[in-house]
Amino acid sequence: MVKERGRKVIAQNRKARHDWAVLDTYEAGIALTGTEVKSLRQGKAQLVDGFATVDDGEVWLRNVHIPEYTEGTWTNHEPRRSRKLLLHKHEIIRLVGKIKESGLSLIPMSLYFSDGRAKVELALARGKKAHDKRQDLAKRDAQREMQRAIGRARKGMR
Repeated sequence: MVKERGRKVIAQNRKARHDWAVLDTYEAGIALTGTEVKSLRQGKAQLVDGFATVDDGEVWLRNVHIPEYTEGTWTNHEPRRSRKLLLHKHEIIRLVGKIKESGLSLIPMSLYFSDGRAKVELALARGKKAHDKRQDLAKRDAQREMQRAIGRARKGMR
């Protein structure tokens, strides 16, 4: 049996960086059933509305959609069930402190296989306001324009 190596991305939450200001990221394992793993191996999952909560010292991934396995039988899983995340106790304690003190949220950024094991990248994030999003767009446009000007200057153009 050949073991997988590297990182195979299944799903990414591309809109998350637009809607949230990411302060820190964590990697967590996920407790899954067999049909969930098979569905993920087919490359199907959606993180758009997902979030994580801490309940009684355990971290739970909520509202992440992993569709039912097409070849599954009556043992198939529920697509939007809550899934337990596997983190070290000291990481959970640190997360609880940060979430409670400053109103931050845990957002799933990507779902992937790392050496054959399903992992999720969680971001400790603060929600952005509309004016923050506009400032980010303006900053990105200015940066792009500066890079173009530098490129034109290197080529001898004006």
